[in-house]
Amino acid sequence: MIIVGLTGGIGSGKTTVAKQFKSLGVPVYIADEEAKKLMNRSKVIKRKLIRLFGEKAYVNDTLNRPFLADIIFNDTSYLEKMNAIVHPKVAKHFERWVSKQEASYVIKEVAILFENGGHKQCDYVITVVAPKEVRVERLLLRDNTSREKIAAIMKNQWTDEDKVKLSDFVVENIELQDVENQASKIHKKLLEKLK
Repeated sequence: MIIVGLTGGIGSGKTTVAKQFKSLGVPVYIADEEAKKLMNRSKVIKRKLIRLFGEKAYVNDTLNRPFLADIIFNDTSYLEKMNAIVHPKVAKHFERWVSKQEASYVIKEVAILFENGGHKQCDYVITVVAPKEVRVERLLLRDNTSREKIAAIMKNQWTDEDKVKLSDFVVENIELQDVENQASKIHKKLLEKLK
């Protein structure tokens, strides 16, 4: 099974690109979504996160995201500690998911694919890019957040330039129509490589 990593900075439009591949019949695994589910479902993860962040980490048996975000925003070492708890579980979940797929390739969408070394487990990597100000505007609309919080997240991610250097394909996500065309071209190229 060929694994294609899909990544890009926050607000670049990875989800939009992932939907395009899904519409082409490609199975897509969204790592952040699965991580959120596991953080609420897995007793082991819950226990470890409560040990790390305290009892307030969960409210009514659900992850207290705003509480964790505030802690991580003020001390990024907590992000690394949390990732060390969650990422191995997500990796195992992904392996089980892949074993059930029957397509010629799958997409694994991960925001911090390069930052956590996940690109080494991929046969190809697609990076989604968009101008920084476009990304910021998207996030302000989508997440009801502040420019300060967006800047803090961007600071913890590699630059587009660094990601592009290690990528096999790049999707420039400004206009939806362009994204559809780019995704189709990449899909055709991947199918050709797999012949």
